[in-house]
Amino acid sequence: MSSLSAALNTTGIDDDVFWEQVAAHFRENLGRMMSSGTANAARTNAFNARVAAVKSPKSDINSLILDYLVMEGYPKAAEKFSKEANLQEQQEDSEIAERREIQDHIHNGDIEAAIVGLNQLDPEILDKEPKLHFSLLRLQLVELIRHCNNGDITPALEFATQRLGPRASTNPEFLHALEQTMVLLIFPHDSLQPELAALLRSDLRKQVADEVNKAIVRRRTERLESAIQELARLRSWGETSARAAKKDVPDRIELGLNEDDNDGAADNGNDNGFEPMITI
Repeated sequence: MSSLSAALNTTGIDDDVFWEQVAAHFRENLGRMMSSGTANAARTNAFNARVAAVKSPKSDINSLILDYLVMEGYPKAAEKFSKEANLQEQQEDSEIAERREIQDHIHNGDIEAAIVGLNQLDPEILDKEPKLHFSLLRLQLVELIRHCNNGDITPALEFATQRLGPRASTNPEFLHALEQTMVLLIFPHDSLQPELAALLRSDLRKQVADEVNKAIVRRRTERLESAIQELARLRSWGETSARAAKKDVPDRIELGLNEDDNDGAADNGNDNGFEPMITI
């Protein structure tokens, strides 16, 4: 995992520390991207030579980075990066900070505080997004169960009955999710099946936090994800379409999203001839 990937996957990280990691990582990768590997052109095939000939302006790459920081909710990092890259900020700092605060509440297991903050930010969002509301309430139930294993389960039972039961009774998907969650009250947490044990891991918090962030952004900008994520999807679609049409493309085209994989590919004689993409 790269240093930036580690930073993005760390909850509660100080924005100043995060920014330093972002800046160091992107400076290094931008430097490599802006320096063409012309010495390797002779040993690349026609496809890779054409790719290497495409130059991405640094201003465009900087805009993608800033867009990602804004969309994912890193206000101080976005502010500092925009100043260093001489770019205009895309959203108000306060709005980004509010989204980040809500996500932090979820990552920390304080779902009630996250719901309160979400209602203050957008009073209609939970009414308009019933699936998101259920996901938050289900996660809140998981947090209650996490703290009552082998103890008093009354709070969890009351919460499930009063807050989740009415919603689950009219939606088969919600009902299945609720039944699956209630199993956590029956068995010891150290002997659960993998699919049930997954509910108690931090991955569920991260998933719900991402859903909340995307819902907020979607209602304000009508976008589901950052531009660089959209480009990655478009690139994947382009490769799939080219292969389906029997175009002359290499057997393997590195996306460059994992530095470890790129290092390994280089050690194994990878001859793509161009630098990896910035790791997100």
